[in-house]
Amino acid sequence: MANPWHVTADGIVLRVHLQPRASHNRFLGLHGEAVKIALTAPPVDGAANAALLELLTTTLHLPRTACVLQAGEKSRNKRVLIRTSTPERLLQQLAELFLRVDKKRGGG
Repeated sequence: MANPWHVTADGIVLRVHLQPRASHNRFLGLHGEAVKIALTAPPVDGAANAALLELLTTTLHLPRTACVLQAGEKSRNKRVLIRTSTPERLLQQLAELFLRVDKKRGGG
């Protein structure tokens, strides 16, 4: 199975499958070739998109301007560009995050 992200000249592009109107904001693991993320925000007036970018920047300890929605503005399937000059560090953070999610789900 392919990673839900790939490195570009600008940083990392992350594929996301969004679950709006959830009970908690959280990473749920992999969904095909995307990361499944649950958000409490509704998919109305860009609220879920804003909540997604906020969750990513907070979780990854990045400035708000580091994350940009590239595609999927009105879709559950999105692509987010995470701008970074140190993709190796960010890839390590993502791997650790998904390892923690997997352990919570009983996968390790």
